[in-house]
Amino acid sequence: MIRFTFLLVIITITYQLAAQDIHVIPKPVSVEMNEHLLPFNLDSDTEIVADDSLKNSVVFLKSYLNQYYHLNLINSSATSNKTNVIRIKVDPESIGHLDGYKLMADHQQIVLTANSARGAFYGVQSLIQLIPVHQTKAQLLIPAVTLMDYPRFAYRGMHLDVSRHFFDISFIKKYIDYLALHKLNYFHWHLTDDHGWRIEIKKHPKLTDIGAWRNGTIKGLYPGTGNDGLRYGGFYTQDEVREVIAYAADRYVQVIPEIEMPAHSLSVLAAYPQFGTEPTKRYKVAQTWGIFNKFNNVLQPTDTTFRFLEEVLTEVMNLFPSPYLHIGGDEGSKMWWKQSVVSQQIMKNNQLKDESALQSYFIRKIERFVNQHGKTIIGWDEILDGGLAPNAIVMSWRGEKGGIAAAKQKHKVIMTPENMMYFNHKQFLKDDSLTASRYLPLQTVYDYDPVPKELTLDEAKYIWGAQGNLWTEYVANPAKVEYMLFPRLDALSEILWSPKETRNFQDFKQRLKTQFKRYDLMNINYSKRYLDF
Repeated sequence: MIRFTFLLVIITITYQLAAQDIHVIPKPVSVEMNEHLLPFNLDSDTEIVADDSLKNSVVFLKSYLNQYYHLNLINSSATSNKTNVIRIKVDPESIGHLDGYKLMADHQQIVLTANSARGAFYGVQSLIQLIPVHQTKAQLLIPAVTLMDYPRFAYRGMHLDVSRHFFDISFIKKYIDYLALHKLNYFHWHLTDDHGWRIEIKKHPKLTDIGAWRNGTIKGLYPGTGNDGLRYGGFYTQDEVREVIAYAADRYVQVIPEIEMPAHSLSVLAAYPQFGTEPTKRYKVAQTWGIFNKFNNVLQPTDTTFRFLEEVLTEVMNLFPSPYLHIGGDEGSKMWWKQSVVSQQIMKNNQLKDESALQSYFIRKIERFVNQHGKTIIGWDEILDGGLAPNAIVMSWRGEKGGIAAAKQKHKVIMTPENMMYFNHKQFLKDDSLTASRYLPLQTVYDYDPVPKELTLDEAKYIWGAQGNLWTEYVANPAKVEYMLFPRLDALSEILWSPKETRNFQDFKQRLKTQFKRYDLMNINYSKRYLDF
């Protein structure tokens, strides 16, 4: 009688599960409910069956279940024939996409089959979202379902500025976990800017001895209500950088470092003024926000400057296995080159017609050096000024114009227009926190499509993907990072992963309700105003 009652309860719950949508973000390519099958009961007796090549997926899943559900599952040989198992395997012929996976659940087992170990990891992220979010000790019933899935774009990125405000590696790791949970695969680490140099360079220690610290920070919204007068800064040692890279690699996230040039260089010039266009000037690490065109923050394009940059970039490239190196290239005021006798002579010697051509000369020279080390440069869309370097990838932030131009020139493009992809802007018209003044609501993010209508089908192939950016002028602590990030990160993930034709904002809002419960479980900070959706 007890067994019959239990079965009846399971069947009842099964019908309830079948009536619900699967609340996975980003939305899978296809979801099929198997309504005639019973759900899978995840409990302490469940085993994970996978071979050693899938260690990253197994460790991530076990850690998640242990941390949030207090389940300490064992994993066993891939040849096990047991039931009550989560079986993870790779079959290169299973789905016609390198990062694809198929997940099938019934009352006996969950089978996750992927084309690659990376695809299996993405499947685990969907599996995590199939687990009920309980505040009680209720059963963890995973519905009988079949998911088939693969990403729309190859580049799915998120950026973090650690120059304006510094975040220690424990939070950087957590940030990478957030990207992994949303199936993003690139972390753009903005390591240097006017406000602080954040990476140890052994050959040039003043970059961190001096350039990593500022003697005060603006108070309030720019132009501010004064300065706090407090010394502020920090940097990552090379060992810490290696630790972050290894952590990200285990989550199939590639870390792309950004070393800003030729502008946004006050932290460099505070340490080494000889590389500026006013070498006798006493430069200071910036203490206020904004663009520093009125303060000379550009590097002088001399041979000695390039030797310095080559030494810096050599250490950076030796640290980061990423085939990509972001070199900035944005917001350089050319007036300082115009006023510099040395810069004007360099232009004359190289038959450069104007300062835009000098910008191109600078970028191309750096690109040749980076290419010689087997890597490719990425730059903000200002690297188009004066002519695009031959192999460069363009990150289009001033709208889509730069990305369109680069795609038409058959260059890879990452779309990150400020009015759609800058998560430092406020989420609500009346936001109760200090933010950049523009307004970027969740639906605006969700409705963005990275492929401009102006491109032909052939040109559209050069849109590699898109990226969200989080600049930290007004983001001084991890809780504020999370507040600005969630749930816009969810919208970004769906833009980049899910088929365009299946995206629907109302459906997305419904799935977010379950996601918010998961964020509560994980103690992630987000605006509770979204609960009124």
